[in-house]
Amino acid sequence: MNTPVSLRIDFVSDIACPWCAVGLSALERALERLDGTVSAELHFQPFELNPQMGPEGEDVTEHLTRKYGSTSEQQAQIRETIRQRGAQEGFAFNAEGRGRIWNTFDAHRLLHWAGEEGAPVQQHALKKALLVAYHGRAENPSDATVLLACVREVGLDETRARAILAGDDFADEVREREQFYTSHGIHSVPAVIINERHLISGGHPSESFEQALRQIAQQA
Repeated sequence: MNTPVSLRIDFVSDIACPWCAVGLSALERALERLDGTVSAELHFQPFELNPQMGPEGEDVTEHLTRKYGSTSEQQAQIRETIRQRGAQEGFAFNAEGRGRIWNTFDAHRLLHWAGEEGAPVQQHALKKALLVAYHGRAENPSDATVLLACVREVGLDETRARAILAGDDFADEVREREQFYTSHGIHSVPAVIINERHLISGGHPSESFEQALRQIAQQA
């Protein structure tokens, strides 16, 4: 029986990015189909679409109009496209969409902590919980109550998480990681980096991820 090829996968993304939710679900489905052929060690890396976003957030329609010049009708069409893609990959978006865009820096701090101090699967589980909270239930990922609920859901230490949110633990580490990836040409997400060499950009279908991972595994 052949031993599965082990791959390191760095998933660079933001909680606020709907295509990141689609892309992660698609990547997970691809890895399920490659079970026995490929084993993956996933690391979730920070990227902020709106690093200057204030604590009050911003109306999503106003934000997207100002940032991209899109109309509300265009935005509705894009949301429906993303909703359909999510459904194909097993991710359910909130039917009403998101009313506001929020700051995600504290969420990234908790994800970094989970990667450093949690069990191997807990960073992945926390990432999923945060994506579902934001895109599935339209909750505010800068709200400590929401963040701590996600921490409890995946079995991480809530007392430790509460202390992190009350201070600035892992702030420098998150900023360093963000700077590292932007300085290496990552300016849109999701960006999926395999074995620190191969880049797959965007929320591709699971079939595309499966084909790419299979080819990389054969090369490895």
